[in-house]
Amino acid sequence: SLKTDIHPAYSTVSSIHEGRMSAIQDHPLRYELANELHARPFPSLDAPGRVAYLAFTQNTEGGDHSRLNARDQLIALLDRFGETHPQPDATHYFGALGRHQLKWEQHTEFVTYSLFSTGGAERPFDPAEFEAFPEDWLQSVTAERITSINLRVETRISDDEISQSLAEWFVPESLTVSEVLDKSAVVAGDFRVDASGHQRFALFVAAETGPRRIGRVIQRICEIETYKSMSMLGFSTARSISPRMAQIDAELSELMADMTQAQKSPERTLDALLKISAELENLSAQVAFRFGATGAYEAIVNQRIQVLREERFTGRQTFGEFMMRRYDPAMRTVKASERRLSAMADRAMRAGNLLRTRVDVERSAQNQSLLESMNARADLQLRLQKTVEGLSVVAISYYAVSLAGYLMSPLASPLAISANSLKATVTLPVVLLVWWAIRRIRKRIE
Repeated sequence: SLKTDIHPAYSTVSSIHEGRMSAIQDHPLRYELANELHARPFPSLDAPGRVAYLAFTQNTEGGDHSRLNARDQLIALLDRFGETHPQPDATHYFGALGRHQLKWEQHTEFVTYSLFSTGGAERPFDPAEFEAFPEDWLQSVTAERITSINLRVETRISDDEISQSLAEWFVPESLTVSEVLDKSAVVAGDFRVDASGHQRFALFVAAETGPRRIGRVIQRICEIETYKSMSMLGFSTARSISPRMAQIDAELSELMADMTQAQKSPERTLDALLKISAELENLSAQVAFRFGATGAYEAIVNQRIQVLREERFTGRQTFGEFMMRRYDPAMRTVKASERRLSAMADRAMRAGNLLRTRVDVERSAQNQSLLESMNARADLQLRLQKTVEGLSVVAISYYAVSLAGYLMSPLASPLAISANSLKATVTLPVVLLVWWAIRRIRKRIE
């Protein structure tokens, strides 16, 4: 039979014949991937209300161990209130936590806890809102807080009353206020950490605004602040490597200047250049993930601001304008550092290739000179060999003629010639015979 969702709209059994559908083979991940789009539903909250939000960084190098540790911390919190546990592989949880509603989300680099409470508070942005998180539980959390938000939801009042409240709650210099989602709410915040260690945001919603829309606006505010904070980690990384990048840039320029000077040893210059290239590659590997994550987080921040559909409220700066003035320069610094690091690595690579070419050309010239010297020595050796061969012919011929003279001396008397005349007669044939024999031996060797 067809798989059906728990929602009543999908509970009707299809009229398609069961035998026909059983022939279809589903991908093993079909339902998991389809349900992933609905794994993180928006919260819903009535006005007035309060939200206490915590975001902790998660060590990406820890892998499954870090994820299990984050889940164990959630279970320890739920056990304090006797609440049910999430599924073993869950990355999202929504349920009761005492008199509050808890939303827990696990992301790649951070984990978030959101506490939703209905009703107003006498003291605006009271730090007591976070007391639902037990003190000893907070101390047991091994992760580090990247941000926390104390958010106040009010029913919308007159613009003058809103302006008066904002003047009391926020720092005017960095205050951002805007009407969002077709004037269904007014959102305000100053992106500053107050004395209790939290960031303050206020939401004034129109009477006709439903709890689901309020929950979506709250979700967007928390996401903007969280992803902004996470992306600023890239800015911190860019600032930390900037001094070393400046040093490497100066060293690289000096080495490239040395390449134009003939008195400098190209081998030593190449060795120093290879060290710089290795350091640049190592530096790039260290910051690649952080810079890549910063770009992704920045895109999410801008997208979340866009979906709010901001409109100016009483001439105040909007969230988009605040980000353009304060946030975008930091992101441009990160991008500039990333481009500079990449350009330096390419520059060092090109310089290394040029220097290796120069070294190869010089070595080729040295090899050519060595070959010419070897050819000269071979030619000299050939001449010496020919001289030795000539002397060898003379020496061998001398002994051969003497030996032939001794052997043929008994024939001198019958032939009526002297022994010296007999030797003179056989000298030329013996010399020719010796010369022919040595020449034949040399040809066989060659």
